[in-house]
Amino acid sequence: MQTLTEKDYKKILICLTLYLTSIFAANTLGIKLMPFLFGTHLSVAVFCFPVVFIMTDVIGEVYGKKMAKNFVLAGVISIILFLLYSFISTITPWAESSLWVKGSYNQIFGLSARFAIASLVAFFIAEYQDVISFFFFKKRTGKKMFWLRSNLSNIWSQFLDTVIFMFIAFLGVYPVATIIAIIIPWWIFKVLMGFAYTPLSYFGIYLLRGKNNANNVPAN
Repeated sequence: MQTLTEKDYKKILICLTLYLTSIFAANTLGIKLMPFLFGTHLSVAVFCFPVVFIMTDVIGEVYGKKMAKNFVLAGVISIILFLLYSFISTITPWAESSLWVKGSYNQIFGLSARFAIASLVAFFIAEYQDVISFFFFKKRTGKKMFWLRSNLSNIWSQFLDTVIFMFIAFLGVYPVATIIAIIIPWWIFKVLMGFAYTPLSYFGIYLLRGKNNANNVPAN
């Protein structure tokens, strides 16, 4: 069993901060859509959400599967608390001096129960599957080719996250064909962003292991 030093705890704390910040950024800023190819749209969450899945891979690579699962658990608890706080904040009475922002505030933070459930279920299943699939591929690749097992697990977990969220949130609202048309570009772009962030994953592993253990950074 790996013995953690004080420096390790500080590094893990910083990683957890980045992880949770990326989750909340995706769930709040992600309401904004950008135009994409062929008349489709993408959420701005594509820039921060891949960090969530990559972070568990990096933590798992350095500190093991149990630590990666602890990150997922922290994310799930944080999302539940955030949704609870959001619900409480939207049902409490408004002071007259703040009524000018009421409509926008409720529109952004007053998430419907359906969207809240979709986000939570998709995150929970996809993140745990990301950890499981990452270590499944690690058993077969050993310590080498981190980039391969990270991106393979990312492809699968991002697909699960996108499909689960879209169907829970929009089934019955849009035709199935429309939902699939939304899923495909959204999933592909998140996967591509994961590939683009791979060099940052290697840099993160290097920082977590330290200069003295630089030779343990996964080889290409």
